[in-house]
Amino acid sequence: MKALITGASSGIGRDMARYLAAAGWDLILVARREDRLKELKSELSAVSVRTIVTDVGSAECCRELYAMTKDDGVDMLINNAGFGLAGEFSATDLDVELNMIDVNIRALHILTKLFLRGFIARDSGVILNVASSAGFMPGPLLSTYYATKNYVLRLTEAIYEELRRRGSRVKVSALCPGPVNTEFNDVAKVRFAVKGISSEDCARIAIEGALKGKLIIVPSGMLKVGLFFKHFVSEKQLLKLAYSFQRKKNEK
Repeated sequence: MKALITGASSGIGRDMARYLAAAGWDLILVARREDRLKELKSELSAVSVRTIVTDVGSAECCRELYAMTKDDGVDMLINNAGFGLAGEFSATDLDVELNMIDVNIRALHILTKLFLRGFIARDSGVILNVASSAGFMPGPLLSTYYATKNYVLRLTEAIYEELRRRGSRVKVSALCPGPVNTEFNDVAKVRFAVKGISSEDCARIAIEGALKGKLIIVPSGMLKVGLFFKHFVSEKQLLKLAYSFQRKKNEK
């Protein structure tokens, strides 16, 4: 079995690679940081590891990545690459946000579509899209990031139903974690108001859920409770709560 993981050089992507390697999966690891990929490849020497240095924020690079790997027998695609940016929408950097949309949405969209067609043709394969608990909510003070994760979640759900209707054995899942202890916090310039789960636990739960064909994977019991109770407040109340929560996360 072979998996392709974007954003594999750190955080959840790196720990997914470790978990799959321990289970005997061969890997194609994709990221921008060559030194980190080389280090991870050396660590995972018990399995076959191919590293590809590219920036999935470029649509052309995404198409090239698919062309380079489409005949490699990929059984699982993990769209993990992504980042966030905190601040009021009127003040955050437009170019950074447009790059975020390219990485969080466009890259995932391109790779999902291209690999999905091949998976459908052979009636097997797994796609795991890394969304976030942000995908269930509005996100004042982290607005663009939340919007991108809403896209990821809803796209994945729609594909899931299309596959179900056609009786396909292809599996597609959305990972929707809450706080996870990774480098994301530093890049987005936020600190979590509640304790996050470990990246290792998140990776394990995500892979196990995706292989079982679970549509939405929420790796925290407390988060599941919170998502349940959000249905009992109005949209405006939810916005107020989300704003207060995000403000506590933002660095002072």
